Parts: sequence; structure tokens; C-alpha cells
Amino acid sequence: MGMTKEDILIVDDTPENLRLLSKMLTKEGYNIRKALNGQMALTAVQSVVPDLILLDIMMPSMDGYQVCKHLKADPRTAEIPVIFLSALSDAFDKVKAFGVGGADYITKPFQLEEVLTRVQNQLTLKAAKIQNQQINAQLEERVKERTHQLELANQELKREISERMLLQEQLLKMALYDALTGLPNRFLFMERLEQALKRAKQHPDYQFAVLFLDCDRFKVVNDSLGHFVGDELLVALARRLEASLNQTDTLARLSGDEFAILLTEIENINSVTLIADEILKALSFPFQLKRQEVFINASIGITLSHLNYEQSEYLLRDADTAMYRAKTLGKGQYQIFDSEMHNAAIQVLQLENDLRRAVNQQEFIIHYQPIIALTTGKIVGFEALVRWNHPRQGLISPTLFIPIAEETGLINPIGNWVLREACYQLQQWHHQKLTDYLLTMSVNLSVRQFAQPDLIEQIDKILAETQLNPQSLKLEITESVIMKNSQPVKVILQQLQERQIQLCIDDFGTGYSSLSYLHNFPIDNIKIDRSFISSLNGNSDNLGLISAIMNIAQALNMSVTAEGIETAQQLEQLRVLKCDFGQGYLFSKPLDGKNATNLIESATQW
Repeated sequence: MGMTKEDILIVDDTPENLRLLSKMLTKEGYNIRKALNGQMALTAVQSVVPDLILLDIMMPSMDGYQVCKHLKADPRTAEIPVIFLSALSDAFDKVKAFGVGGADYITKPFQLEEVLTRVQNQLTLKAAKIQNQQINAQLEERVKERTHQLELANQELKREISERMLLQEQLLKMALYDALTGLPNRFLFMERLEQALKRAKQHPDYQFAVLFLDCDRFKVVNDSLGHFVGDELLVALARRLEASLNQTDTLARLSGDEFAILLTEIENINSVTLIADEILKALSFPFQLKRQEVFINASIGITLSHLNYEQSEYLLRDADTAMYRAKTLGKGQYQIFDSEMHNAAIQVLQLENDLRRAVNQQEFIIHYQPIIALTTGKIVGFEALVRWNHPRQGLISPTLFIPIAEETGLINPIGNWVLREACYQLQQWHHQKLTDYLLTMSVNLSVRQFAQPDLIEQIDKILAETQLNPQSLKLEITESVIMKNSQPVKVILQQLQERQIQLCIDDFGTGYSSLSYLHNFPIDNIKIDRSFISSLNGNSDNLGLISAIMNIAQALNMSVTAEGIETAQQLEQLRVLKCDFGQGYLFSKPLDGKNATNLIESATQW
């Protein structure tokens, strides 16, 4: 590569990613420039043309696809290789990334060896192209110069042409094959898939199938045993998959641990499922690597050509969708794509788009479910439960939209809004003096919200705005919040405790339920999950676990709330067990603010 290393421009709206990649590549001797958005990137490229661009897809105002289109439209920048960076693993985005002229694709979180290999590959490829152009230019010049020395020139030409052919062969191999496994890469696979689709259109009897394969435990192996072992496993996996296929079939490595298979000359669906079964069986045996034995399985999605596809990308996309369904249903199996899967995927995508709009339009409402002191039967507080009032579909259940909000990060603005609104409502009730004691408000905080660096500042700001007494606020977290990152979480929980905000473990008994974390963290209340309460039917056999949780809570000086109380019998048993609080349909379903106010005013006792 010469004495000076190449100039690389990194474009990412996340400063942490810029810092990480910059540090990684500067260490390798590359000259690094950074841009935080698309417009900065285009300006930077105009001043000095880089040798390579690492480009994030998801950026505000101008995304990676648009930046790439701008670059490819300008002759001065059209030849710069662009490697896309994204946390997305959706086939839609991958196909689009290559469609706008991307040279390669790296998924987050970044793996040092993968980033370096892909950067080096693209720079090598670019250098080889330049060399090829130079050889072409030199050849033409020499032909002009030496027409009068035809004999000598002829020998020289033959030598240089063979050199050029060799170089072109190497370039072709780099462009069409995966460097690690030697398998065809995405470009070559899509080319062969296109040919199969054309043939199917010309010959109605001809059938083929696409299999999309993703390893279920590869990340665990890679993270625990290291990238070298991961690479060794991928090579072994490629060889074993090849052994299950015919010479006429195409096996390709798309990226990471994703493989695609094009089965040609198939007779019917049974012949495809037999091969899928054979692959799953072959993967059930351990891989004997140099230093250890590794077990791994895979999820497979299958698409068939008879569904009258117009474009090859759609076949791969639908096989990817079917593979995700196989993963969801329990991994280590295959699923055949049907239109219902596509509709479901489209619905989730539509819901995600609607959810982004809902955050801006504030389409959410809060329902409040009362929490009862079981000793007195009086309302002591409420749990705030968010509902989405969709303009066309009406009220949408949190079980449908909360997972999407978590995945997209929209849970943070939604969660902050819920906390603010709930605090306002509670302060209003206090102000109206509906009770002669302070009511409490329980608000759920998700794992993603806990990861916000400014969580404490957000809570402080809301308490200041609403003028709410912090002692009347209860924050509910699940066990997974604590277990994922216990040390930083402990600091946050201590800061909340200092503010006299109460802390509650939600759904206790369904997760890790480790006594050590209960002992180590400043928890005020445990909520017993409704699945335990629903088993209470007057039979003392079912009391065991609830009784044990009660004893733990008492020993650790914590109160206990029972969720999902629906019958008078359950209430009676919980009172006998001296459970502190309860909520459920026996008392009331979640109510809007007006009806919740009426319920407080009625001073009902149970």
C-alpha cells in the first residue's frame, strides 16, 4: 500500500461509533476524517476526495442511501467505495444498500477483524482497479509507439495481456467470492438467482427454491471464544453445507453468519424440505475445531419460485422473513414462506411508521389502575398504563406496540411523556385533596429507558415541572433491567433512593428471581406476577411460592403487591398471607383520568 496510508471518511450520527471506528482504524495507520451527518460528509468529500467511505444508514434529515446516491451521481466521487454501516439485518435494507451503489455492508455492533478485513478488501480492490486502468493506458500508449517494431511489440503485448488477464481474474474473484469461505458472495448469488428467475419465466415447468440460513448461536461462540474461532467455524460450516448440496446448486455467504442457497432443478416442495431436513441434521453434529468442539444450529427460511416473483430481491427478502419466523418459533427449524408472513411483516413495518407519527402527534393516553391496601381495602395509589389511540385502528394494546417501541428506541420519548403525564395527574389529585393521605403513582421504566445517560436529569426535570412530592412516585422495573448491567444500574437506583422515589420490581418470579440482587439493591416493593395469583383457588397447595416470596420480602423489609386479583377467594387468601397491596379486575380495570377521579371520590372500600 506504500508509505502513506489511505484516507478514510467515517459518517455516523452517533459520536460513540465515530470514536470507536476512528480509534480502530487510526491504530492501523489510516488517515481518518469524520462527519456527523450526510451534509457534512458531502462537504468533506468536495474538499478532499477520500479513498473509502464508511457510511451509516440511519441518520436524520439525509440517510445513508441518499448520501450514497449523491456520491454516485457526481463523476468526481462516483468511484469512491462506500461501505454501509447499520444495525439493521432486514433484507429490505441490504438489497437497497447495494442497489444505490454500496460496495459492502457491515452490521453493528462492530467486530474489529470484520471492519479491518472489509476496509482492506475494498482498498485492495480499488488499488487493483487503478492498476488495471494504468496498465490499459500504458498498453494503448505502447501500441502507438511501437507500431514500427511489430515483432518486439507483439511479444511484449502478449506478456502484458496475460498479466492483465490474471489481474482481471483476481479482481473478478475478489468482486464475486467471499474471502473467508471461498463461497460465492451476495453479488454472484443475486446474478445466479436472476438467471434462474429468467429461466422460470421462459419455461413455466421449471422450478427453483431459495433457502436463507442464519446460525442461532454464532454470536455466543464469536463473543466467548473470539473471532478467530468464529471464522474457523464459518469455514467448517460452509464445507458441511456444501456437502449437503448438488454441484448445480449455489451456496453463498451473504454476510456474518448468513448464508443463502439456490436450489435448481427441484421437482416439488418435498424435495426442498428433504434438503432442509438434511442440512439441519448435518448441523446437529458437533464441529471439531482446532482447539475445541462447538455445537451450533440454524434457522432456515424457504421461498419457492412458483409464487410468480417479478424481482429476484423479493425471493431473498421473503426467504429472510420466513427465516425470522423459524427463529421466533423456536430456532433449529425451517419455515416455508407464505403471503401471511409478508402481510405480518408489512403490518409491523406500518405499525412502526405509525408509531413514529404517534410520538409526534401525541396519540397516547394513560389509563390508571387502582392499587388497594389489602388491610383497609382502600385505594392507596394507581399504576399508569399507556394506551395508543390509533386514528384508524382505535386503542392498540401495549403488547403490540411496546416491543416495536423498544426495538426502535421510541420507548424513550413515549416513556418520558407517560412519566410527565402521570405525575401531573397525581399532583392534580393531591391538589384537589380527594384523600386525607398521599396517593402514590407507579410508572414502568423499560430496559431501554434505563440505558438513557440522562435518565436522572429527565426525572428531576419532570418532578420540578409537576412539583410532585418524590415520595409519592413509584418506579417499576423488571428483573432483566438489573441483571443486564448491574453496576451502573446500582448507581442509578441509589440516586433514585436519595430522592426518596420508591423502587419496585415488576413481574417478580417470572425472570431471574435471584435473592442476591434483591439484597444488593435498594428495592422497596415486589410485585408478584399475575400468573401466580391466577393459580390461587382456595387450595393451600398453591400458596407455597407466594408464601416464600412474602417471607423473603419481610426479611428484606420490602412490601408486596399482588397483580391480577380477579376473585374474592384470591383476595381472601392473600389477606390471610398478609400481602400488603393488590390490584386487578376484582377492584377495577384501568380507567381514564376522569373515571379514576370518580373512583377516588366514591371512597369505595373492598
